[in-house]
Amino acid sequence: MTSEHADDAREVQEPEASRIALTWSGEPGRQEELTHGMLLDQAERAAATLTRLGVRAGDRVAVHLPLVPESVIATLACGRLDAIRTTLPVSLTVPELVARTRESSARVLITADAAFWDGAVRPVKALLDHALARGAAAGGAPDRTVLVVNRCSRPVSWKPGRDLWWHEALGARTVTR
Repeated sequence: MTSEHADDAREVQEPEASRIALTWSGEPGRQEELTHGMLLDQAERAAATLTRLGVRAGDRVAVHLPLVPESVIATLACGRLDAIRTTLPVSLTVPELVARTRESSARVLITADAAFWDGAVRPVKALLDHALARGAAAGGAPDRTVLVVNRCSRPVSWKPGRDLWWHEALGARTVTR
């Protein structure tokens, strides 16, 4: 592609980059909007983070998130890497999560600290923590990374060396384990 064509392509993309791509409404009255440019930038940073964590084409990434923008970003990041997104619905019970995390064999899991449902804060990461502990006790895969999206700003249990904040990992140049 010549530089003239590259300039034309940028001109076409720039107006699109500033258009709203995603509008999210949550509780309590919280709303977020992401433009195409913001969404693609975050997806690129998430893909880079997953790459630093060892995710390659064909690997599975388990996503245990409520319906939040980071769920879409995780999907786009997996697509960039040709990784397989495995959904772990937040409505699953601990025994169901044990089975699904074992089946997924994902080395990276993405979850939220907590989520709002029907006006109340409900644990999300705590359920995943219980499932991972049960799975490890039963001989499951102990070498996993858990990326935690901060959605409700509540205290959350933390396992050093395994758990990473999503926003910090996406902002980091390198991720240490």
